[in-house]
Amino acid sequence: MRIISGDYKGQKIIFPKNLPVRPTTDIAKESIFNILNNKYSFNEISILDLFAGSGNISYEFYSRGVKDVLAVDSNLKCINFIKKESSRLRMNISIIKADVFKFFKTKLKVDVIFADPPYSMDTKKLHLIIELIHKNHFLKENGTFILEHYKKIDFSEHKNLIETRTYGDSSFSFFGK
Repeated sequence: MRIISGDYKGQKIIFPKNLPVRPTTDIAKESIFNILNNKYSFNEISILDLFAGSGNISYEFYSRGVKDVLAVDSNLKCINFIKKESSRLRMNISIIKADVFKFFKTKLKVDVIFADPPYSMDTKKLHLIIELIHKNHFLKENGTFILEHYKKIDFSEHKNLIETRTYGDSSFSFFGK
């Protein structure tokens, strides 16, 4: 895995084999960031990375100029890895160990939320994530929520869906307010 653009472009992130993650591919990551780059000035926004795993998305946002990045994951190995890597890279990423569903009880407003839950997660829980983000007003005005999920899961009937992009087995559904 590598950081594909920004101040840390080309920096390799090598994570241990025992880390329970499925990092977003470079091709998918580049496409997502191109979409976001057309909507936001990265140095002016805040990011919430849910189910942060290896921190792949958090590092990419930080590299592109986002200085308000919050990574949330429930796995202690993932949290420790993100702490270690962000320290090594001298990235000031905020990191919280928490169950994402319990984390939704906090009060927070950000411009972009990226969530990459396990592909094995029940579809009802995926819908609950979308509902909780909107119900708890986590997105700022003109905010975007991006949900990475298995390509066979369809959110086309969701009222807040803007678009879905598919790369390999992964789909990225973009939701607005």
